[in-house]
Amino acid sequence: MNTKEWNLEQERLNQVVRELEARIIELEPEVTGLHDQVTGIRRRFWEEVTVNTNTHEDFEETFYSIRQQEALLSERERSHKLRLQQLRNMKRLLKSPYFGRIDFKEKGMSVTEKVYIGVSSFVDSEGMDFLVYDWRTPIASMYYDYEPGAASYDTPSGQIAGMMTLKRQYQIRQGELCNVFDTSLTIGDELLQQVLGQGADHQMRSIVATIQKEQNAIIRNDTSRLLIVQGAAGSGKTSAALQRVAYLLYKHRERLTADQVVLFSPNPMFNSYVSTVLPELGEENMQQVTFQEYLDYSLSDTFHLEDPFDQMEYVLTAQRSHEEEYAARLSGIKYKASEGFLNVIQNYANWLTHEGMKFRAIRFRGRDLISAEQIESKFYSYDASIRLANRIALLKEWLLSELRILEKKELEASWVRDELDYLDQDAYAEVYRELHNERAVFDFAEQYEEVRERLNNRRRADEGDFDFADREEELLRVMVVKENFSPVKQSVKRLSFIDLAQIYSNLFEEERVFGQMGDQADMPSLWPQICQQTRDKLGQLELFYEDATPYLFLKELIEGVRTNTQVRHVFVDEGQDYSMFQYEYLKKMFPRARMTILGDFSQAIYTQATELHGVDSPLIRLYGEADTSVFHLVRSYRSTREIVEFTKALLPEAKEVIPFNRSGRKPDLYRIENGENRIIRIAEHLTSLREEGLTSIGIITKTAAESKEAFELLTASGCQDVKLVTKGTLTFEAGVSIIPVYLAKGVEFDAVLIYDASADSYQQESERKLFYTACTRAMHRLLLYSTGEWTPFVQSLNADLFVMTQA
Repeated sequence: MNTKEWNLEQERLNQVVRELEARIIELEPEVTGLHDQVTGIRRRFWEEVTVNTNTHEDFEETFYSIRQQEALLSERERSHKLRLQQLRNMKRLLKSPYFGRIDFKEKGMSVTEKVYIGVSSFVDSEGMDFLVYDWRTPIASMYYDYEPGAASYDTPSGQIAGMMTLKRQYQIRQGELCNVFDTSLTIGDELLQQVLGQGADHQMRSIVATIQKEQNAIIRNDTSRLLIVQGAAGSGKTSAALQRVAYLLYKHRERLTADQVVLFSPNPMFNSYVSTVLPELGEENMQQVTFQEYLDYSLSDTFHLEDPFDQMEYVLTAQRSHEEEYAARLSGIKYKASEGFLNVIQNYANWLTHEGMKFRAIRFRGRDLISAEQIESKFYSYDASIRLANRIALLKEWLLSELRILEKKELEASWVRDELDYLDQDAYAEVYRELHNERAVFDFAEQYEEVRERLNNRRRADEGDFDFADREEELLRVMVVKENFSPVKQSVKRLSFIDLAQIYSNLFEEERVFGQMGDQADMPSLWPQICQQTRDKLGQLELFYEDATPYLFLKELIEGVRTNTQVRHVFVDEGQDYSMFQYEYLKKMFPRARMTILGDFSQAIYTQATELHGVDSPLIRLYGEADTSVFHLVRSYRSTREIVEFTKALLPEAKEVIPFNRSGRKPDLYRIENGENRIIRIAEHLTSLREEGLTSIGIITKTAAESKEAFELLTASGCQDVKLVTKGTLTFEAGVSIIPVYLAKGVEFDAVLIYDASADSYQQESERKLFYTACTRAMHRLLLYSTGEWTPFVQSLNADLFVMTQA
């Protein structure tokens, strides 16, 4: 670019910055004023309203007065929110107003429009011309999808076609033009090189300036019920998904809000890692949860739940000396996550409509009010064609009706008289007040016809001279019985009379029952051992992680599905680690939501992994092929070419991964004499890596126990600035983190140190993907240590892919 054109670009940038500064100066007092008005109206709300309900006219006047004040407050709140958002957007643009430009000449028009693209829109002071277009606008999509030449974009009124004569990228810092690149089809390598060459951060950054064409297709897909993104490690699938959320909130801003979007994260720490992306784009954060939180919410009152990380620890650390027990557990984990077991649970629910339901007796003061046999008999007296959940609803109403009858009978029981002797003064005072309000007396005892009749009979017998002591005792009896029956009725309303634990356990107790539910060919060979493990766990009021979702699924088939019809978009990150049970449950829970699933089967480190794509994918069958779109992201942007070439050689499934052309050092492999020397070398390397300017460093271990060991040894050696990351860690921080590999999924580090890459640590073929996942967290540097023979995954590699050092 010649000097004249550069100066024109800088002059144009200066103009936009001046406009932004002027509008900010203009808006700030307006925002402050609206905030003061809102605060004042809230404070004086009831001062402006005269409450008078003496007559119908007074009541109506009060009602409309309140409505008027409420409308005024709502209008001021909306105005304040709108102006505040505009102010924030302008301040966000001030440092870097735009990052891209296209020159587009619409077909049939004589004028070429210069379209500057940034993170939000900005119009001139007259409101006539766009100085900056939001990256989510239809016209801005051409920046991501086309090279100079014929181009088009879709609008609500149809497609607009024409010619793109220029495609340009900018790097702007603090209002100053730093770099300008003219580019073609892809977002220019020069800009990506600079962005990817920066250090990792403790929070994920927005990528709108470097969105690639394939990512843009994911972001703007607005038709598929199910969208699957199968992406290589570091391919930007999570980043693209977050930009997709921002795009959906922008496009459907009149009918979609952030609280109608849910992201299922792999762990709590990941929520912190991605928490700033949407606010950077001027949008509120969506709901962020883990699937374990849903399980805890629904089941933790009944069971102590194993979480996926404890399950992983068992798989990685259990004593192989108990081979049959270990093999049975692994087989159970896999089977209970399968489509076959899903069919078993569904068939079991159908079978329960005819037999097999288990109930708990309704107990009161140590005795059965309604026996389990009576409840079962009543349940199966209903028409068998009525759905399970509807029959449970009918049964609940019958039980509550029976309790009301039994409650009246209980008024004369001897324990009631005993309770009266221990009532406090407040209870007597309440009854005394009621006695002086004749109407309240009968309202209070309305449900007890017999009590009312006795009171009336006594009044007639006494010819109006009614004994207050008798009336007091009657009301106190009602109060005592009602209070004691209340927990019983509440437990019925919570459906506690259903013995779900026993119902689920029966699947594993009677082979006859299980044999009718599923295909015998699918039954694991170690099924008796699996059954025994499951029963033992249930007997301790505990649930394996692999049992939690099937149990919850069965619970909702029996009791009725609790749906959320407000949520319209569900995003699942690390989707390969979810079972078919979990996907079936999510579909039922959010019946009106579109689903976006992100994953990489090469990183499927959990036994219950689901194949996301392909003709045999049960996930695609769940939603239907016609309603499903599958995207493949094969280019890896996270790591240098050398690291990608190393990691893709570890895994046959990763052979299609294409590294981005960013060079660096080959991975360093250090053969260490013993564990003590390993700590010394790691401490030395931490110092040298920091001197290189690498601030985010991950020491990745296989297990939590190994992380704790590494943390204690490094701390004892004088490394005081390392942090231990556990499953309870809520925030991802910069610096040196010691972390188990299964918690490192989804995050990245400037440098990764694999604490133990020996054959002792990674020997089994089932651990290959775990090792691959650990190595793919590195952006710039990858260092591996071993005190013995290298893992066979490394031994099989071409020696040209790494640098070996004997230390």
